[in-house]
Amino acid sequence: MPKPLLRRLDQLAIGVLTLLALVGMLAWLTVQHRSSDGLVDIEHATPLRRQFLVNVNQAGWPELAQLPGIGEVLARRIVASRDADGRFRTAQDLLRVNGIGPRKLAQMRRYLLPLAEDEWVAGK
Repeated sequence: MPKPLLRRLDQLAIGVLTLLALVGMLAWLTVQHRSSDGLVDIEHATPLRRQFLVNVNQAGWPELAQLPGIGEVLARRIVASRDADGRFRTAQDLLRVNGIGPRKLAQMRRYLLPLAEDEWVAGK
């Protein structure tokens, strides 16, 4: 008959510790289930909405490049135009940037913060 890996007393100690750990986990789960005010049920949580808005007079090219239809090259052109010709007073002023036409402006307009002289509001 082969010799056991653990003595009988060691086996008993491991069994008791395992049982205590299981009882502790069940107690913790019970307490957490009862105080579920702090927990969020992902399946029934209302989704959060975030709105991405950009100030074209302050944003750097990496932020501008995230706008739809605007990549790094066009974002750098927007910044260069702002530096060379001054701030954009209205969204229409973006048309002075080579590569931005009426369609591209319409695509990105909902993501632009209103400028001082614009009559539109972001999100419209």
